[in-house]
Amino acid sequence: MAELRRLGASDLRIAPLVLGGNVFGWTADRDASFAVLDAFVDSGGTMIDTADVYSAWVGGHTGGESETMIGAWLRTSGARDGVLIATKVGMLPGEGGEKLAPARIVAACEASLKRLGTDRIDLYFAHQDDDAQAQEDVAEAFATLVRDGKVRVLGASNFHAARLKSAIEVARAAGLPHYQVLQPEYNLVSRHKFEGELQDYCVAENIGVVPYYGLAAGFLTGKYRSRDDLSQSVRGGQMGELLDGKGSAVLAAMDEVAADTGATLAQIALAWLMAQPGVTAPIASATSVAQLRDLVGAMTLTLGADQLERLTVAGA
Repeated sequence: MAELRRLGASDLRIAPLVLGGNVFGWTADRDASFAVLDAFVDSGGTMIDTADVYSAWVGGHTGGESETMIGAWLRTSGARDGVLIATKVGMLPGEGGEKLAPARIVAACEASLKRLGTDRIDLYFAHQDDDAQAQEDVAEAFATLVRDGKVRVLGASNFHAARLKSAIEVARAAGLPHYQVLQPEYNLVSRHKFEGELQDYCVAENIGVVPYYGLAAGFLTGKYRSRDDLSQSVRGGQMGELLDGKGSAVLAAMDEVAADTGATLAQIALAWLMAQPGVTAPIASATSVAQLRDLVGAMTLTLGADQLERLTVAGA
């Protein structure tokens, strides 16, 4: 079992891999979802990440499908006290308005709690920034949830450095709970959205970081190595751009590390993230137990300094 890591300055301690819940109720049906969740916990996993908007992009879905599936698993497994649940507000409009309207935050939290079948959310994210709302009003809405015991820790996803900094400063000035966790897009071939000012701020302020797209939508598993491979996925166009860019060099460096360690490319990609300054645990999802077992192998993989450097240089 991997050692638990403290999530920033919060009182949450988590395994170094977070299970992404975007697939539950979408590409993973009830049986597959339950099997993956069971295997994750059995492997020492501790935090499951979802959002109220998962999976509203699917025809016939309205959002909340993932939370509903996780809630059903929690009831069946009796595992609620053994796991931490992270979910988000800000992309699914509904009662109270849109994005981070204060009334929307409160209403969305109630809806998420009901779907999850729980009395508290361990980590509640603002899924995206909303500059139409005064940051003081947003902070007060989130603070109400914390004061009422419905939310333990607050996080921000997809925030730029300046807005994250100002949101935290506004909350601190008012004596309110502030964002203690950041969820940015970050992986070996997409580094510009986190590295630099945002990463430096998170390190300086001890903000825990749980990046998403850790496997670059599957590219870093080695599934896409040539133009002939692009037809394997509806994401083929995106994969082609990565191949034309630094993707081929990154895969070559990963192949070298795989030869050295015997690890899979997915494990190497996640282990590289786990070793980056400020990062507590990357997020990755699985639709089968076999995929899940591959991913959790990253929790006990330690890459050497030379291996980390080779990967970092290749993706620069």
